[in-house]
Amino acid sequence: MIQSDGILTHHENSTIEKTKKQLHQYFNQQRKNFFIPLDLVGTDFQKSVWHALRGIAFGQTVSYQEIAQQIDCPNGSRAVGMANHHNPIPIIIPCHRVISKNGLLGGFADNTQACLSLKQALLDLEKTTLDLDYTGSADTSASVVFMQQSFSSES
Repeated sequence: MIQSDGILTHHENSTIEKTKKQLHQYFNQQRKNFFIPLDLVGTDFQKSVWHALRGIAFGQTVSYQEIAQQIDCPNGSRAVGMANHHNPIPIIIPCHRVISKNGLLGGFADNTQACLSLKQALLDLEKTTLDLDYTGSADTSASVVFMQQSFSSES
């Protein structure tokens, strides 16, 4: 985030407010898509993983291996996991939707039981939201969409 003399600009405050509002809606089962400008900093590999994560449909899961294959790194499951670990904006870039190929949760954040419980809770929230969709009482769009994306390379 860019600061001018330690003070956030109007644009930055607007983005923060929009992000807070959209996260609040997500947790209240009123949002599946995020429309937030991004300026991600990471390696080319990390950015390719994060880009692939944005394509995972709301309420769905894929394996680390599937992501590795999708980005043309078929033996890169562990590297995908490390890129997930360095994801700067979980939920918005939904690394919680990536699980082990055996169906287990795999890792999340610092791999403590509390973090794995959080990953399960996010997956459960999305499943519940999809169940609400089936009854017609929630938003029906399913993909994570970003209005603006700009990527910066690590120096």
